[in-house]
Amino acid sequence: MNTDIAKIEDRLKDLVSKNEDAIKGFEKASENSKQVGIKSYFEKKIIDRMQFLRELRASVPELDLGSVEIEGSAAGTLHRTWMDVKAFFAEDNDEAMLEEAIRGDKAAINDYDNALAEVMMPHRLKEIIRAQKEFLQNDLETTEILEHHR
Repeated sequence: MNTDIAKIEDRLKDLVSKNEDAIKGFEKASENSKQVGIKSYFEKKIIDRMQFLRELRASVPELDLGSVEIEGSAAGTLHRTWMDVKAFFAEDNDEAMLEEAIRGDKAAINDYDNALAEVMMPHRLKEIIRAQKEFLQNDLETTEILEHHR
């Protein structure tokens, strides 16, 4: 396989893995949240990230981006365990889960920036990644507003 194609495949696999971790994390956040509105917000974020996965996988069907099963990474599993611990000790589970969502979305935006920095990324793929990153940035603002106005 061409090294440029391998780099692109690696970047996309990383984004797929991060979105899988996000889905599982938002499931955990919804489970740990108390307010119905906050639970619903996290459930919507799950649906959004599932759409991201579909878009990424469909963008370059020639590449092997892994199973369509949502597995997540070892680091993501560790982070979800931390979310449970934080929820257990937090006085306000909703605020704690929103804080973790903010932290995760900031990391995701950084991952998307890294993918966009890939010089050899095809234009159509960069457009998908750029649109998803912009969505994440807007959604991050919403999460921050929710967290600050609780």
